[in-house]
Amino acid sequence: MNSGAQPGHVYLVGAGPGNPDLLTLRAADLLRTADVILPDDLVSEDVLALASPTAEIIAVGKRCGQPRITQAGIHGLMLEHAQADRSVLRLKSGDPLVFGRAGEELAALREAGIPVEIVPGISVAFAVAADLQIPLTDRASASKLILATAHHAEGKVELSPSWSGAFPDDATLVIYMPGRNFGALASDLIASGIPQETPCVAVSKASTPLQHVCATTLGDLHVAAIGPAPVVLLIGRAIKLP
Repeated sequence: MNSGAQPGHVYLVGAGPGNPDLLTLRAADLLRTADVILPDDLVSEDVLALASPTAEIIAVGKRCGQPRITQAGIHGLMLEHAQADRSVLRLKSGDPLVFGRAGEELAALREAGIPVEIVPGISVAFAVAADLQIPLTDRASASKLILATAHHAEGKVELSPSWSGAFPDDATLVIYMPGRNFGALASDLIASGIPQETPCVAVSKASTPLQHVCATTLGDLHVAAIGPAPVVLLIGRAIKLP
């Protein structure tokens, strides 16, 4: 059985969608015992409240898309503190392996020979589906689940996820970080073959007291009353509120 955070180790940990009740036991244990915590901005204050009072918390996320620190700077902080024999908790919203730049951070840690452990978290798509009691897959209508993002690396200009050929009609599409240009996003998806009448649910600030749910169709997405970021968008024939 794993003990608490160990000196000289880095932990890439999923903080879930925001509600501390949805943390894994391992994540909660590491929060209580880590020397240094490097959270993204989407990690909730309720989750960070579980940290040890002696932990040094250094926020490394983004505000309004503007980084307060580069990705290389994050790598540097992890290495600096781990090499100083401190335990480092790199805390990411949702799951660290889903749109969390874990690959880049793992590469930096492995190159430096730093011991690393990955702790999965509940990704927002699964938290939203559970809370709203809507299946992401269904034997009659959705045999595929596609996780995508409309947020791309610097230099890419796509407004929406892209793929070759027509979009499969038996899939549920979950779009993380869809941006705010929902009209352009909907147009791109309709052009890919998704019918305008396909059900959509946009959830803002999932699992928190400020959660806002907007049910609409793809054709009406541009006029829907969608809440503030962060937003996750679920699209597909299986996506129907009870």
